[in-house]
Amino acid sequence: MTPGRLIAVVGPSGVGKDTLMRAMIAEHRGLRRARRVITRPPDPEGEGHEAVSDTEFDARLKEGGFALHWRAHGLRYGVPVGICLDLAAGRDLLVNLSRGVLAQAQARFQPFVILHLTATPQVLASRLVARGRETSQDIRERLTGADMALPEGVGPVITLDTDAPLPRLTKSALKSVYAVRV
Repeated sequence: MTPGRLIAVVGPSGVGKDTLMRAMIAEHRGLRRARRVITRPPDPEGEGHEAVSDTEFDARLKEGGFALHWRAHGLRYGVPVGICLDLAAGRDLLVNLSRGVLAQAQARFQPFVILHLTATPQVLASRLVARGRETSQDIRERLTGADMALPEGVGPVITLDTDAPLPRLTKSALKSVYAVRV
């Protein structure tokens, strides 16, 4: 059986990763999303992550429970090791990753594609304010790192500007991801 492709969705906070991923799953039958584990309280309006304490995160990490993990914005993020079973079964998975863990993800998972989302600083700022999760200081810090480059040597990379209307963006993302030969 051909393994499923891991589609890493990356970009700065507020770029619309969760919104696009939901739209892609609704549009493409069989495409799934890897549910992340985060040391952040649950957010019914957010991505639907599994909220855990630092102690629980440490325990899972020690037990080998994460395929990938990283720290960002004062939080800890993990992708459960169970994604390996889904990929081995031929399922394509979307996963919201940090740009800092892309090289590790690419080394571990093939086929691998990066969907790099961008937006203007003004759009990012307005989206961050609207979601109401960060303080004004948090928003300034997130905007400072918004233009962080992707690591050298990772790819293939598909870059999309999320200022486009969601239906057009979704179709473009799906067409681009499945046009890439991996």
